[in-house]
Amino acid sequence: MQEKLYGGRFEGGQDKFFEKFSESLHFDKRLFDVDITGSQAFARALESVGILSAEERATIVASFEAIREEGQDAAYFAGATDEDVHSFVIRKLKEKAGAVADKIHTGRSRNEQVSLDTRLWLRASIESTIEATLGLMRALLVLAQKYPQAVVPGYTHLRRAQAVLWPHYLLAYFEMFARDVERLRQAHARTNVLPLGSGALAGSAFPFDREAIAKDLQFASITRNSMDVSADRDFALDYMHAANLVMLHLSRLSEDWILYSSEEFGWLELSDGVTSGSSLMPQKKNPDSLELIRGKCGRVFGAYSALFVTMKGLPLTYNRDMQEDKEPLFEVAEQTIGCLQMAAIVAQQVVLRPEIPEKACAESWVVATDIAEALSRAGLPFHQSHQVAGRLVLHGIKTGKNPAEFTAAELQAFDARFTPDFVDVLRDPRHGMQTRAVPGGTAPASVAKALREALERIESL
Repeated sequence: MQEKLYGGRFEGGQDKFFEKFSESLHFDKRLFDVDITGSQAFARALESVGILSAEERATIVASFEAIREEGQDAAYFAGATDEDVHSFVIRKLKEKAGAVADKIHTGRSRNEQVSLDTRLWLRASIESTIEATLGLMRALLVLAQKYPQAVVPGYTHLRRAQAVLWPHYLLAYFEMFARDVERLRQAHARTNVLPLGSGALAGSAFPFDREAIAKDLQFASITRNSMDVSADRDFALDYMHAANLVMLHLSRLSEDWILYSSEEFGWLELSDGVTSGSSLMPQKKNPDSLELIRGKCGRVFGAYSALFVTMKGLPLTYNRDMQEDKEPLFEVAEQTIGCLQMAAIVAQQVVLRPEIPEKACAESWVVATDIAEALSRAGLPFHQSHQVAGRLVLHGIKTGKNPAEFTAAELQAFDARFTPDFVDVLRDPRHGMQTRAVPGGTAPASVAKALREALERIESL
């Protein structure tokens, strides 16, 4: 292992258990590539303030590039005992570039280096999360277009409530994920700020052009306060919060489809490719892909809570506790992106059996609200309309009659305020849907317009 940068202050060596306890190379080696990218930019900055000559800078940058190339081999880290990825990279640089490698830390603190690396890594991960979210959204829109006229029950309290169009149901999830993309872009903006030049906490003593470094690394701006940089992990929590909401929405979608593909519902057929069987029961076709998505939410929620609690009591500025940000952050990104990709595959292959949910609507009283509102349009106060419709529902339940089985004569015998046209309301939920033509409603024209707009919106999200 190379000599520690801070070794001059200490007379004795570190306890071996402490060294093992504090090392982070086994997980922060994910930052290997971005650590090189950031260090190459810093080498160029060192040249700009006269610490490195053009030749020294070229040697360091080229050495870093060779290290990056060699690092593509999974065995590159085998046997490494360095404290962290940053120490590992510097050791490799010294092996390549020689004594000039000792200049690379001039005016740079490990605190700002870690913040830079994390931001570079997270910036790319947020972009991957956004792309995966958009991929699922596109799959939902394609699925909506496959069954544009399908009628399904909408639920409250997991009880059949009102009939809606299948695309209207899918567009509800589209809106959830659209908000997720918006939150992810906000997290990206707060991540995409250059910390380099902040030093350990008081700012660099060298006259770096921070704006030039930001441009070099494609950051949108620079941080405003060096103490804040050293203490800040808000940008990581911003992403993790957004990712947690993505996972929450994925879990709700998974729960829906687990239910709807069960024998009790039978609306959906999940493909063989995303399901599994039983080692004992030959008939089983289990929705394992969706159950795993739902289950992985616990890991993602827990990782967010872990970092949130870690940061809550830390005094300014940097504390070693903050090393504990990496594993939760890596976990959230990996699981969220993977679950989004899995959900998109499920959506691309799922089959709706439209006759089954439509039958469920016909056999239930999802038209009850339509009846009450039709009575109100005819002049009856809604409270009274609600009572009349409720009594009709109770009568139907007691006599075992579905809404579509009532004749005009039976309706008028039940209550004279039922005119013959009420038969149409009871026989087809689409009749009531036509009245829900407000923007955001489930009227066929409104849904068709919303679907067209969603197809346009996704290109600009």
